[in-house]
Amino acid sequence: MGGIAVLIPAAGASRRMRGTDKLLMDIGGMCLLRRQAEAALAAADHVAITIPGHQHPRAKALAGLPVQIVEVPDSDLGMSSSIRRGVGFLPRDLDGVMILPADMPEITTADITEVIRAFRNVPRPTIQQAVTADGTPGHPVLFPADCFPALQALSGDMGAKAVLKANIHRVRQVPLAGQRALVDLDTPEAWAEWQAAQQAAE
Repeated sequence: MGGIAVLIPAAGASRRMRGTDKLLMDIGGMCLLRRQAEAALAAADHVAITIPGHQHPRAKALAGLPVQIVEVPDSDLGMSSSIRRGVGFLPRDLDGVMILPADMPEITTADITEVIRAFRNVPRPTIQQAVTADGTPGHPVLFPADCFPALQALSGDMGAKAVLKANIHRVRQVPLAGQRALVDLDTPEAWAEWQAAQQAAE
């Protein structure tokens, strides 16, 4: 049995944050990107993270972690650049890759483990997509190895939606608690609202 990799696309410019890098925002004393990496490392066999370059501050945020760093020199072309390059540099003989967006602060190691378990529990390779408690599709998404060529052929800024659409008959849903499969933070306003909600819940 081959392993499962987690690919964290983290080469985007974070433009909607208007000068602040969302992936370096503090979550409980740790920057978001490192938090995502550690959650993935605790659940998967291999973790790869795409960044704009090895001199980027995001590289420093990952220092000391046993993750594969993949530079994406054409990251300005959109999310597909990260997925194409990240999948292309993964180890061989994997059973699948989970694409875990870097800006989803509510995804936990248990969530990642649950999606991997769902993949392992079916007799044939299927795509496992996390959904909210009410069934709304979200992230992360685990693709079997036979989808790797399609992931490496992506273009534009729509991520892996084209691969999902082309394989809709193979998609299985994995419910995660609450709305965590959808919570991503792209703007200062979204961060402020989320942080306020977190403080109110404490």
